[in-house]
Amino acid sequence: MVFKLWGRDTGGALSIVEHPFPVGALVPPHLHTRKDEYSIVTEGQIGFRSGGDREVVLGPGGYITKPRGELHAMWNAGPEPARMIEVISPAGFEHFFREMADLSAAGPPQLPEVMALADRYGLQGGRPDWLPDLIARYRLTPPPGG
Repeated sequence: MVFKLWGRDTGGALSIVEHPFPVGALVPPHLHTRKDEYSIVTEGQIGFRSGGDREVVLGPGGYITKPRGELHAMWNAGPEPARMIEVISPAGFEHFFREMADLSAAGPPQLPEVMALADRYGLQGGRPDWLPDLIARYRLTPPPGG
């Protein structure tokens, strides 16, 4: 990922991170308890499922809001790599991404480490009943434990 703006650059109002999505990538269902996200697709096709049944596949220029407290997932919905810009408000969650990258540098992190990191940043996972269908329809590869 590429860090575009850190909270220190915006007085804590927001941060901006660019995320690559390799073919088959899935960000498993999760929700945030302390922040809102606004995602803008810049390359390829990215699918979003947010809330109970809001599902959409967006191409370049498409955007979606993911309010705090709303379970959501994202995935590469196309045959080529994709990218998106994520605006995070308020700032602070960009540090989760940095810490996760540090944890992953030596190989897949251990589940207790990931859970402690998620808890520290108000991130909660979920296993909705629609996940297996989503994985099958788009031939996704969930991360380990995802």
